[in-house]
Amino acid sequence: MKGPAWRHEGEEPDHRFTLANERTFLAWIRTALAVLAGGVLLEQFATRLQPRLLVSAIALLMCALAAALCVLAYRRWRANEIAMRRKGALPATAALAVLAAGLFLVAVLLLGLVLWLSL
Repeated sequence: MKGPAWRHEGEEPDHRFTLANERTFLAWIRTALAVLAGGVLLEQFATRLQPRLLVSAIALLMCALAAALCVLAYRRWRANEIAMRRKGALPATAALAVLAAGLFLVAVLLLGLVLWLSL
């Protein structure tokens, strides 16, 4: 049977847990898509915000954050799958901190731009 070696380790987890892990992965992907859409929206439709270079930089930051979330989501799904196969504890993740810090930075930068625009 082909596939990654870790897929053949330990015992097959209960399907309910495997599907729950998959749903969590898909929730992270939906979040990444929303952040990506926000970056595209900002770049294409926030024409009143100036300077444009900073707006474009924020949009690029959002797109990079979305890409990072996709990678982190897969790594978390895989780590959880391996832990369940080995009947171990689920590992901690940095994904929550990355998401929170990235969105905080985007929010602060956009707030600064909007306040500066209103002066």
